[in-house]
Amino acid sequence: MLLWGGQSISELGSAVTMLVLPLTAVVALNASTFQVGLLSAATTISFLLIALPAGAVVDRMARRRLMIGCDTARMLIIGSVPAAAALGLLTLAQLYVVAVAAGVLTVFFDVAYQSYTLTLIRRDQLMDGNGKLAATQSFSQVAGPGLGGTLFGLLRAGAMTADAASYAVSAASLLLIRSREPAQARPSGAPRARLRTEIFAGLAFVLRQPVLRKIAACTATWNLFGAMASALGIIFLVRLLHVRPADAGLLLAAGSLGGVAAGVASGTVARAIGSARMIWFAPVVFGVFALALPAAEPGWRLALYPVGLAGWSFSGVLYNIAQLSYRQMICPPELLGRMNSAVRWIVWGTLPLGGLLGGALGSELGVRPTLWIAVTGCYAAGLWVLFSPLRRMRDAPGPEAPATATSPAPRGEAGETRRPQPRRPPATDP
Repeated sequence: MLLWGGQSISELGSAVTMLVLPLTAVVALNASTFQVGLLSAATTISFLLIALPAGAVVDRMARRRLMIGCDTARMLIIGSVPAAAALGLLTLAQLYVVAVAAGVLTVFFDVAYQSYTLTLIRRDQLMDGNGKLAATQSFSQVAGPGLGGTLFGLLRAGAMTADAASYAVSAASLLLIRSREPAQARPSGAPRARLRTEIFAGLAFVLRQPVLRKIAACTATWNLFGAMASALGIIFLVRLLHVRPADAGLLLAAGSLGGVAAGVASGTVARAIGSARMIWFAPVVFGVFALALPAAEPGWRLALYPVGLAGWSFSGVLYNIAQLSYRQMICPPELLGRMNSAVRWIVWGTLPLGGLLGGALGSELGVRPTLWIAVTGCYAAGLWVLFSPLRRMRDAPGPEAPATATSPAPRGEAGETRRPQPRRPPATDP
């Protein structure tokens, strides 16, 4: 509850910055379409550069202590933006530096977070725990943009003070946790493997598993095209649809309600169709609503933007909950940090490329045509998991079952997901 509460506040603050950072570039610093795309790439370039070694570092350290350090550093880095703005010293170059530095710390925090939470709840609570965390994140995306738009209207770049304060709350909640973190298992007297060997162990585990390979390919493709759309979202709303900054936040908030609904409904959907089947069902069936997003126009057709965004959010959150639970279910606990970082390296490594492509194509082809390319590519990403062994599975296999199994997992009463030995769970990817 302490972890969940702290993260709820932190996610809300981050959702404010997600809107305020590009708005500051566009409105306060008059950034071009390509410069906004470059800023989007700067926020995620660290996942491409350091995600793999981050997993090995996380598996060697006390995760709670590392997370507290990351929160404290991010509080200071994000807080430098409103401080510079108040002094009249804010530049686009500083926004790039802040985006990269905060991104590096987020890599370490997120990899540790997905692994640490598994020490607090049991393996049979995976779907429920991941659903709650996803609902919290999605709720922050509902409240955050609306709050961010309002704060930006009042404070401009000073609105990012809310995010800096949220990291302080997150660090305090982690300090209050008294559960002991188990030491990393290693045979007595055995020398620790070389860092290079440990770094690639997680990547090798992912690449050996046919299902994990397909999940990684799906998520990487989704993120590539999703980053293209995200890089152009604010420009599309403000410059093409002529939406005021405060109203842009409200539209984004309305669209994010789909993610909240997905977090709440994830357990019910998993029981109805199967936890493994949900991995391909979510993007292929529910993802089609995202195609309404670039069809938005000023006037009544403006409603197509939050409708498309809600469908996109609903399908993405359901997919995240299902694929994350599957990964955690089949991975040995001692490899969890490196597995998570390997997946992050693959799937988040496409984000900076997507941001650059969005900015470049938006400048050459126009914002709306580029958005059509982006949402179509996101929908097509679901084909990776549709044409995979997951199509012949209903539920995720247990931790001792082969991860490559293609036959349906055994079911309990009322289609309940088979529950393996207790162990660990959470966070999200696209």
